[in-house]
Amino acid sequence: MISLPTGAAVRCDYSVLAIDAEREVARICAALRDAVHRDLQRRGVVLGLSGGVDSSVCAGLAARALGPDKVLAVLLPERESSPRSAKLAMLVVEALGIAWERFDISAALDALGCYTRRDEAIRTLIPEYQPDWKWKVVISGGHSIGVNHFRVVAESPDGRRADLRLPYRQYKDIMAATNYKQRVRKNIEYFHAERLQYAVLGTANRLEHDQGFFVKNGDGAADVKPIAHLYKSQVYALAEYLGVPQAIRALPPSTDTFSMAQDQRELHFGLPYQEMDLALWAHDHGVPAATLATALAVTDETATLIYRDVEAKRRATRYNHAAPLYIEDVPIPMEHSP
Repeated sequence: MISLPTGAAVRCDYSVLAIDAEREVARICAALRDAVHRDLQRRGVVLGLSGGVDSSVCAGLAARALGPDKVLAVLLPERESSPRSAKLAMLVVEALGIAWERFDISAALDALGCYTRRDEAIRTLIPEYQPDWKWKVVISGGHSIGVNHFRVVAESPDGRRADLRLPYRQYKDIMAATNYKQRVRKNIEYFHAERLQYAVLGTANRLEHDQGFFVKNGDGAADVKPIAHLYKSQVYALAEYLGVPQAIRALPPSTDTFSMAQDQRELHFGLPYQEMDLALWAHDHGVPAATLATALAVTDETATLIYRDVEAKRRATRYNHAAPLYIEDVPIPMEHSP
């Protein structure tokens, strides 16, 4: 936490998230060049391009830092992906002039049991559920009642809808199966990185990184994470500066993980990203809950619960950040001069 000076006037509004996009892009590009060429000794970068603003900004930064010919975008849809995602990703590919490959991972997920294991878990709660139903997992609680819990929402082709509280066991089964998607995608990214001697670019922003909104050894795995220090609002500012297509910048953040449309607020954060940005900034700068309440136009009690929710998610997702543990220190072999 960054401590505020004693007696200092606390400023807490969206202007604290303002960023000099030109300067920040230059800074990131310089650091990215050093990381890829000097530190990792790689020739370029590969990244999964989803059609969302985060991966689009990362692609733009990489193309600017390393040159378009040193960037490979991989499009990795599966049968529950929105068709719109691939179209948006291609807008970025065409705008940047970068190389790309597309690989549908549905067959791999089928073979691993991703869909079958997930459907079995949903059916323990909704016996009539069938694979042609649309579905999603949503979060409830948090800043509204103080305790997070999850629900599963499913809808049949003829419009029948089920919305049930998701017990812990079924939640874990459903998410473990669903997380195959991110892990399979990352395997393919590293395949291309290995064959090309490229580094893998991670696309998580600060909200996702801080609150553990990623899959361990899935989308959380990367060699370089160029925007993990940026709040989502700041990523959108860079997107505008870099000329990311308006069709992408106009969309709310989406998971594109479930067959039913869903944004990130529903699955993890519980707040729109602008409010979550400010809340996280305020929490880390020691801003009193009452001051945050005024900025967000909520009650003091709600602001306090938002802070508690930030801390609860950090505790719950600490494992996602954990590096491997060793029984004793094992030094990393270093190159020695003769």
